[in-house]
Amino acid sequence: MAGDSDASESTVSCARCGNPAILQYALVSEVRGIETASRRCCFLDCFKASWSTHKSVHLKAKLSSIGAGTPGEQNLDLREDWLYCLRRGQARSPKLPPFDWTGMLTIPAGIDKPDWADDGTPKIEPNSDLQHVVEIAREALDAAARVVRPGITTDEIDEVVHQAIIAAGGYPSPLNYHFFPKSCCTSINEVICHGIPDARKLEDGDIVNIDVTVYYKGVHGDLNETYFVGNVDEASRHLVQSTYECLEKAIAIVKPGVRFREIGEVINRHASMSGLSVVKSYCGHGIGELFHCAPNIPHYSRNKAVGVMKAGQTFTIEPMINAGVWRDRMWPDGWTAVTADGKRSAQFEHTLLVTETGVEVLTARLPTSPMLFPWLKE
Repeated sequence: MAGDSDASESTVSCARCGNPAILQYALVSEVRGIETASRRCCFLDCFKASWSTHKSVHLKAKLSSIGAGTPGEQNLDLREDWLYCLRRGQARSPKLPPFDWTGMLTIPAGIDKPDWADDGTPKIEPNSDLQHVVEIAREALDAAARVVRPGITTDEIDEVVHQAIIAAGGYPSPLNYHFFPKSCCTSINEVICHGIPDARKLEDGDIVNIDVTVYYKGVHGDLNETYFVGNVDEASRHLVQSTYECLEKAIAIVKPGVRFREIGEVINRHASMSGLSVVKSYCGHGIGELFHCAPNIPHYSRNKAVGVMKAGQTFTIEPMINAGVWRDRMWPDGWTAVTADGKRSAQFEHTLLVTETGVEVLTARLPTSPMLFPWLKE
């Protein structure tokens, strides 16, 4: 926030109430196309009330600039120092690997939508329950898992998830959430989370995480799994199985009275014993009527998570485990988080309900779920 004494701009009105504006949002010069009136406020109350809307203006302008270039060159002007991983992390390049933006998929009329479906900005969501949403989310993820194979694009996987969700009467929660352009997240190899589906074809030996969240009658259900694409090396199998075990061990301690911070201790212990590291930048979260809310669920040890579990709480546990260092970097698209050293990362997630005696895994695998993990067959 910065005051502006320029007399030539002193007649600008507050974007919220219309009174003479004396305050200006900081760093507005970094985003082109934001009108002067949309970045001015009169006093602190209007500044606070308009902050979330103003943030969405910045994000929308940034995403517009990403889409302004030709395919394969959208992000080069945002971070000149960025180096992308090539050849499965064995090389780096300043040039963005080629892909094609295909835009958002459409939602049929009659589907109940969250408030960000129209303008990209989450606000308030109505009351409901978790009766059906977790089943829709699980079935959509299972549908995506069945089509994972070498040669398929993540765009095609996104289409499968999208159609499965709307066929059940749900809305894909990520779609237009803070302007995220797709209906699910697809994170390949060194991508930790929030990968954006595109025209890249999966290759034999890849691993891919598919993260699905569904909004249905006012409530959200969230889960993800990491899958093998064709024949993968032993190190990738070890990474994915160990990540699955980290989640299972964390779920096993969930019950009333347990401190949230203990989840990270369990996950970190198993990851370390497996020669792996735990991502610290992203965590599990409360879920239900809100897509993301308290409590935060860190997955690493010695965290400072607040609170204890109580019956009736719903939240996710979603450990992100790296084969190399735990540190991450963000792609210039503002969404895609990747490992700092280019080594692979895996993740699994469930939505959980704390019961009086323990825990219910709301997004648990169904009898019809594809059996894709060798350790579950043993």
